[in-house]
Amino acid sequence: MRHAALALIAACLAVLAALPAKAEALIAALSTHRIAIASNFTGDQLAVFGLVERDGRSVARADPYDIVVTVRGPRRMLIVREKERVGPLWINRTQRRFPDRSIYLSVATNRPIKEILSEEAARRDKIGLANAQRTPTGFDFELDIARFREALIRTLEGKQLYALDERGVTFLSPALFSSQIKIPAVAPTGPYEVEVLLYAGGSILARQTTNFEVVKTGAEQRMTSAAHDRPLLYGLATVAVALLLGWLATVIFRRD
Repeated sequence: MRHAALALIAACLAVLAALPAKAEALIAALSTHRIAIASNFTGDQLAVFGLVERDGRSVARADPYDIVVTVRGPRRMLIVREKERVGPLWINRTQRRFPDRSIYLSVATNRPIKEILSEEAARRDKIGLANAQRTPTGFDFELDIARFREALIRTLEGKQLYALDERGVTFLSPALFSSQIKIPAVAPTGPYEVEVLLYAGGSILARQTTNFEVVKTGAEQRMTSAAHDRPLLYGLATVAVALLLGWLATVIFRRD
């Protein structure tokens, strides 16, 4: 029995030794987990701080560390319409739907993505603005879906809801890094996910996720809550205010 137990322990140790050791661990934190939107909100930003912890027994890697910070905002059904000219008019003729896509997307890296990993790996890991919008399978079954995706990215970039900064991550030391997340004034409310990936030699070494929330405060929040919780009363109050303002306008600007 003793020999059998020793043999079993030796076999377990051999299996554990064969498993790859996790040489790096990634720790990431945000400067705040809540962005409040008030009537005077013009945008905000928060900082991501991270630390790469190494196993002291591991040999130093020949390749430098690379960091990719991806921020994904609330998911919506996004529709892209293409206008075509019919005679003297421009009308919407073709459209494509992008279900369950992030309406806010920000990607920051310490150097250009093509220097961190290959195009195939970027598509697989959904790194970059275009790759993040691909289907879960990675294949687009419609031949013209690519130009609609490009149009979607251009439109949201123009609204500052999509952003790619390939110098947006700064290493403060060989193991300590930081990045800034810009929240525009038009940012939608809801939960945001922050994913931090650690690369070396084109391979993922560690992954860390955290989150923050964009919420309305003050009168905006009270009006939003009233519209959702008591829609009938909210509608009646809106009509009453409109009638009152209309009556005041006729009193002020009437000609006697």
